[in-house]
Amino acid sequence: MERRMREYEEARLEAARTAAKLLLASAVTAPRIGGVDVVSIQCIDDRDGIEDLAIAVERMAEDNPSWGFFRSDAAQVRDSDVVLIMADRRSGHDPMDSNCNLCGYLVCDQWRQAEKLPDEPSVAFRGPFCLLRSMNAAYALNGAVTLARQLGIDHTIKMSVGAAAIRMGLVPHKCGIALGFLASVTEKSPYRDLPKAWDEYNNLALQNRLINRLFPVFRSIYC
Repeated sequence: MERRMREYEEARLEAARTAAKLLLASAVTAPRIGGVDVVSIQCIDDRDGIEDLAIAVERMAEDNPSWGFFRSDAAQVRDSDVVLIMADRRSGHDPMDSNCNLCGYLVCDQWRQAEKLPDEPSVAFRGPFCLLRSMNAAYALNGAVTLARQLGIDHTIKMSVGAAAIRMGLVPHKCGIALGFLASVTEKSPYRDLPKAWDEYNNLALQNRLINRLFPVFRSIYC
């Protein structure tokens, strides 16, 4: 029985990692404005890397009174098999020069003169950002979401994970904004039907990952 359970767990993880490569490919080939690659995509599929990211998200919950939900996000990171970090390399310093006013400034020259938000722990993304440039990351995320649905991969998108990835230096230089794409291959989605204090339930199960994988089946009784 123990051997069969171990083989099942190994096959499940391998399926998640294979799916992550396909999700990355779908994100890379998604349309880009002007057909130029400006999106950085990092794949994290080892337990140590995922745990480091979860710890970073958890710590950020103390930096801003509005970020209490980061603790729940950190628990969901721990429950993920793979994490994709998608970041835009140009939206924070190189506007499209289209004077579209989507960012709130009348012309791009006003955007260039605007002061960025202070570099403080309570600030997730300093901005302002060129929304036309940022759309490239949105297209990449849409490509990954579309394929994840087709493959039957449970997934969710977290801004907290992207902010933590930037602080950890997991994205290239000058990537001012990033989002985390969490994916899991389990019997019950770790991203749905969550009680408000799910991070507390999750932490009780961290020492036994097998129980942690079986427990979400009963998660809905706490909602």
